Amino acid sequence: QVQLVESGGGSVQAGGSLRLSCVTSGFTFSDYCVGWFRQAPGKEREGITTIDTSGTTRYTDSVKGRFTTSRDNGKRSLYLQMNSLKPEDSAMYYCAAGGSGYTLKRNGYNYWGQGTQVTVSS
Repeated sequence: QVQLVESGGGSVQAGGSLRLSCVTSGFTFSDYCVGWFRQAPGKEREGITTIDTSGTTRYTDSVKGRFTTSRDNGKRSLYLQMNSLKPEDSAMYYCAAGGSGYTLKRNGYNYWGQGTQVTVSS
């Protein structure tokens, strides 16, 4: 059974930091591109970062320079370090694993977690 479980969300003030984790099971983690998405109320789910099997990363413009993603294949885990948080970063954050390649597009991912809430106050 495939599982992706996010943790680390919470409430912070603008300028603060959070580190999200995603622990996975049920598939060969090292063979998959993995990524982070977020969805704010009333908005589409957007891809914010992806990391391929070699560790190469890609970020959407709004988080470049503030967010860093990493993976630990031995722990079957994905991480998102979020610094200099802004109120507009408030959303439910999801990790995802994909079999179709290195993309920020939602349809590139087969497996999804349940999400962890991030709230940034001004």
